Amino acid sequence: MSDAEHRLKGRGAVTRAGLLAAAEEVFAAKGYAEAGVTDVVARANASVGSLYHHFSGKAELYLTLFEEFQARQTDRVNQAARQARRSGPATDPMPVFLSAARAYLDGCLEERELAALFLRGDGPPGFDLIVRERLRTFAQRNATLFENQPALVVVVTGALAAAVSEVVLSGDEGLAEEVLEVIAQIRPAPPAG
Repeated sequence: MSDAEHRLKGRGAVTRAGLLAAAEEVFAAKGYAEAGVTDVVARANASVGSLYHHFSGKAELYLTLFEEFQARQTDRVNQAARQARRSGPATDPMPVFLSAARAYLDGCLEERELAALFLRGDGPPGFDLIVRERLRTFAQRNATLFENQPALVVVVTGALAAAVSEVVLSGDEGLAEEVLEVIAQIRPAPPAG
């Protein structure tokens, strides 16, 4: 790749990042439904053509913000789970879950405006299906962690999902810690019989 091509590619990456940052600000201020492409390009000091060069439109901007946020969250969670596995007993999966849950909540609080944007229910058509699929994937990961304990998986997954929503929308960091302490107390029911 020539120097000129390298510089052009670098400028394209900067423009794309600027459009995403502007979209995040506009969506947070106006909501998805009220935000317009012209609002985003004005905030980014870019052209409509540059937006359509990088994204197919407003929905793709929103979904890209969501996917990039989820990728950062996944990295946080995976790192916390690996650390918990290295330092805890292999027989109890709860410390791994709690460590990963704390990392997820911390990430939501660190990027609170963005997390709140995705929780408000104001996204592009079909976004609710994407969120439900993410929750289903989360439950499947928990099912792997808590083998043969489906009721426990339902309870801890649901409790954390509700906690994320409440903590992010209220901004109550203390509530996050309290919820994790309550979840830590949850244990599977003894086998029937």
